[in-house]
Amino acid sequence: MDIDQNLIARIASEVMARVQKEASTGSGGMGIFATIDEAVEAARLAQKQLRKLTIEKREVLITAMRDAAYKDAAILAEMAVNESGMGRVADKILKNQLAARKTPGTEDLETEAWSGDKGLTLIERGPFGVIGAITPTTNPSETVINNGIGMIAAGNSVVFSPHPTAKNTSLKTIRILNEAIIGAGGPANLLTAVAEPSLEATNAMMAHPHINMLVATGGPAVVRAVMSSGKKAIGAGAGNPPAIVDETANIERAARDIIAGCSFDNNLPCIAEKEVITVGSIADRLISYMQKYGGYLISGQDIDRLVKVILTENVEMAASGCTEKPKRTYAVNKKFVGKDAKYILKQIGIDVPDDIRVVICETSADHPFVLEELMMPVLPIIQVNNVDEAIALGVSVEHGNRHTAVMHSQNVDNLTRFAKAVETTIFVKNAPSFAGIGVGGEGFTTFTIAGPTGEGLTSPRSFTRQRRCVLVDALSVV
Repeated sequence: MDIDQNLIARIASEVMARVQKEASTGSGGMGIFATIDEAVEAARLAQKQLRKLTIEKREVLITAMRDAAYKDAAILAEMAVNESGMGRVADKILKNQLAARKTPGTEDLETEAWSGDKGLTLIERGPFGVIGAITPTTNPSETVINNGIGMIAAGNSVVFSPHPTAKNTSLKTIRILNEAIIGAGGPANLLTAVAEPSLEATNAMMAHPHINMLVATGGPAVVRAVMSSGKKAIGAGAGNPPAIVDETANIERAARDIIAGCSFDNNLPCIAEKEVITVGSIADRLISYMQKYGGYLISGQDIDRLVKVILTENVEMAASGCTEKPKRTYAVNKKFVGKDAKYILKQIGIDVPDDIRVVICETSADHPFVLEELMMPVLPIIQVNNVDEAIALGVSVEHGNRHTAVMHSQNVDNLTRFAKAVETTIFVKNAPSFAGIGVGGEGFTTFTIAGPTGEGLTSPRSFTRQRRCVLVDALSVV
């Protein structure tokens, strides 16, 4: 893809300045309001108008949304990187285009039917009404596009609560989609948000009596909040995806795929490979190939220095009189989330060429790089004796998130055993992790992967209620 980066940067800067001006006054229109009450009321009225439209017309609106999002994919990607300081423009363009083209529409709302001696029974899918959607800074435009298409396809309107650090990108995306809907003959304000997103605004949105359903895409805290709201909630939480490589794998392909998946948008997606567990007999070859495809290997004191840069250490002292060692815990330094590998390495005095995509290092299984979801292109590698140890460790370091796991193997039994043991929502075999959301793999895409609440890869049907309609002793022609 040929991209004029200077042109995109200039346009994105102008767009951001305009969105900031509109947001500061709350007068932007097209779904942007000063208060949660105004945003919810506008969405509620819009949803009533949407319900009057046919499914065919609803699909016309969705097509317009797809086209608008696809057309502005590059501008939104540039805005997101400039505003949040995270990720890679080229990868965000791809994610925006993916959300525009591969999010399911109304075809996902299948009707079930039973016909027999006692008549006809239908199971149809109806909307919840107004959905409150909390979106992350890591995928600001992608999640708005994906949720917006899916939730409107299901017949809902949406009040978005974007992360404040990506508010301008999120609000611009909402405006683009609303303009497309109106241009296609649909109601205004099917997608709304407040001009100044905040924790207080999010709490008000979650508690609002006219919000019928909550969907949160983010960290554990926000998922817990929606799950304890008392409303129907879908929670898409964190992951710590392990990638296992056994001795039967195509080692070069595994190395190439792992680097590609780990470096995709600088490891911001929760599906991305966060640690590699390899059988020791093929570890050296795997690491050598990883270096060939963009990995930079560090060891010894460089690893220790990197720990101090990208992690914050907390030491919990033992109780008075206790002989136990102090407990050390770590938190990710958010300044480095989603940064380029080259930038991260520079912080420890290492200069590398631009084609370096991932920092790789061998560590123990209990190293903080393994246990923490780093969300940056730093990839620990752990050697084990055999595939049984690899599977056990993979299950352990995934932390029961049941989000995503990856395995490279030509042994179907090994693949099956790990899939059954780890029980993740996404399980990718012999491919980069992003194949699990439709990049180079079959199937639809989503940026709301609901492991905690069990819906899995969400689609329009996830945002509907089941409605059972029974007609007795009629319309059966058997």
